[in-house]
Amino acid sequence: MTRRRWIADDFSSDRAAITGSHADHLIRVLRARVGQEFEIATGTVVRQGRVVTIDIDEKRVEFELGEEVPASQGINLTLVLAILKFDRMEWAIEKCTELGVSRIIPVVARRTEKHLAAASVKRVERWRRIAMQAAEQSRRASPPEIGESIQLSEVSFLIGALRIVLAETEQKTLLRDVLCAYSEGEIVLAIGPEGGWAEEELGFFQKAGWTSASLGPRILRAETAAIAASAITISELAE
Repeated sequence: MTRRRWIADDFSSDRAAITGSHADHLIRVLRARVGQEFEIATGTVVRQGRVVTIDIDEKRVEFELGEEVPASQGINLTLVLAILKFDRMEWAIEKCTELGVSRIIPVVARRTEKHLAAASVKRVERWRRIAMQAAEQSRRASPPEIGESIQLSEVSFLIGALRIVLAETEQKTLLRDVLCAYSEGEIVLAIGPEGGWAEEELGFFQKAGWTSASLGPRILRAETAAIAASAITISELAE
């Protein structure tokens, strides 16, 4: 039987713990007990863990760590994701985490609704919790890094990687074709907002040396495009 996996909030050489609401779910919903065994992810390493203490008042569960559990290595894939309506943004984050995306950078695009851009500052922690839950559910060793929202002009720090902007206006080059010629290193995918990237934003990507690609002739919702592009990339690079 496959043991459930948890990502530790803090750990040392032979102990780990999950805390707060993270632990509260394990204590009150799953009714953890001393002696119960789980897989515990500590950074990039996953080890067998046995519950040794449960503190209901402090919302803390401590584990004694044992042998290392083999864990697959993920693809180095970053999503530059224009901020969407929050239910759709959360859906994209959850599913892209399950697929194996390593980093998500929320971006304010020209067509991002102003109230969403303003509210995104307070949504980052919720996005990180969603990613944490999705990472545990999909048996990852760690959740994707999710940064604070930034302006599109600030993504210029993403250098030394294959950078691909998904564009509805691209007529010739498919994402799969670009990936076929690439074997290793970081991949960055830029997914636009509802309504797509504005013309000047596509010009920004072109001047910055990004490769333009398409997912095909159909017009997809932004969150669908993020999930489809992530799935295609991970499938291609995992082969």
